[in-house]
Amino acid sequence: MPIDPSRTFLPVRIAILTVSDTRDLASDRSGDTLAARITEAGHVLADRAICRDDAALIETRLRGWIADPMVDCVITTGGTGITGRDVTPEAFQRVLEKQIEGFGELFRMLSYSKIGTSTIQSRAIGGVAGGTYLFALPGSTGAVKDAWDDILLFQLDARHRPCNLVELMPRLQEHLKAG
Repeated sequence: MPIDPSRTFLPVRIAILTVSDTRDLASDRSGDTLAARITEAGHVLADRAICRDDAALIETRLRGWIADPMVDCVITTGGTGITGRDVTPEAFQRVLEKQIEGFGELFRMLSYSKIGTSTIQSRAIGGVAGGTYLFALPGSTGAVKDAWDDILLFQLDARHRPCNLVELMPRLQEHLKAG
């Protein structure tokens, strides 16, 4: 996964949403881990929030950030499991225009090498809505590290070759332009 040093790094404005009934900012280790990695990579932490495991509340927060021109990407942590309270993927389905199937597939493939067949319990998902990238990660710090270090760090870097998500950002809303 080469980085082309002749290309210009373009910071992405990323919002973080932790989905949890038990966490607050003081105990949000996964959100802290993600925020640190985002800023260490040179990106902008556009916003950060915590939301209960409630699909309507998650959807409302997502729609707010999708509508905000100062947010290019939203990454959530938590609520992607299979228990009755895990509803983040359902909230994503309500807002996504296009799903990025490869994100969840690649995440589970990478996760398999670390946690084996337990990876089937993850419903990590990625997609696009309103020109904003959205990624839902499991709530463990290990999962956040895996998703950021092995996928998102590269795909959210305009210097990554042969291609990356940043270079597609200007084209995400082509379908809205009058023809």
